[in-house]
Amino acid sequence: MRKILAIDIGGTFIKHAVMKGTRSFKISAQNKIPTPKESHEEFLKALADIFNAQEEVEGIAVSMPGLIDTFKGVCISSGALEFSSGHFIAEELQAMCGVPVTVENDANCAALAEIKSGSLVGIKDAFVLVFGTGIGGALVRNGELYRGAHFCAGEVSFMPKNIYGSAVEENFCGYEFGALGLQRSCAEILNMPPEEVTGEMIFDLIEENDDDMLDALYKFAHGVAMIIFNLQIIYDPQKFAIGGGISARQSFIDAVQDKIDEICADAPEYLPHPEVVACKHRNEANLFGALYRYLKK
Repeated sequence: MRKILAIDIGGTFIKHAVMKGTRSFKISAQNKIPTPKESHEEFLKALADIFNAQEEVEGIAVSMPGLIDTFKGVCISSGALEFSSGHFIAEELQAMCGVPVTVENDANCAALAEIKSGSLVGIKDAFVLVFGTGIGGALVRNGELYRGAHFCAGEVSFMPKNIYGSAVEENFCGYEFGALGLQRSCAEILNMPPEEVTGEMIFDLIEENDDDMLDALYKFAHGVAMIIFNLQIIYDPQKFAIGGGISARQSFIDAVQDKIDEICADAPEYLPHPEVVACKHRNEANLFGALYRYLKK
């Protein structure tokens, strides 16, 4: 039986799990630590410490945000982890741990998981949206990942929301329509600091039919639905799969679908109607996708 350490790096936490199996794999252990944000050296040491705490792991499969050259194992650029930009993550971690290492973009990992064993099995053309700090995106063409000429395909976070504005953070879709965007808008309504407002708090209030939170959710969902509608016209995929922690809330999926229905009701009837599903692997999609990337090395 093979044992592979899968690491999913996020802006807030680093999740990790030992994946055990031969032809199919299951998570045998899972945990998380806060993501180090001071330096690349501190960050890399945290990954090595996770590895050193395991027993008889044959390799490391890393999922992380940003533009990732998965074939060279290079982090071209990585937003909140900008200190790692330009580093050969796979090579450096392999030198520290002595086992093979693969690195892949987190949204691409989610897509790999859904293509292989999730909601996109048998689907040729699809688009995956992962809602976290921003919006991760992955494009699936003919059943395979399409990474683009500069490993930038699917980076929805950097699409400007206002075509008359500038290409600055506040005008990027990821700033307003990532999960943190919903957190900020709900914090303003609740008159609380954003860091004290959690997703659990927001959706608990939504499930209690709090009018203000429902309004915030549907305003947020309208923006997400418009992004999906635009992507449908540009790429015309068969399905959209939504991942990230927020995808575990059916109320979010339902709100997005409701807003897509509204948009399509006003659009010419001959235009395609986007089909939206939740990622089957939910919060574990990046871990499984990182594993599948490792197995392809």
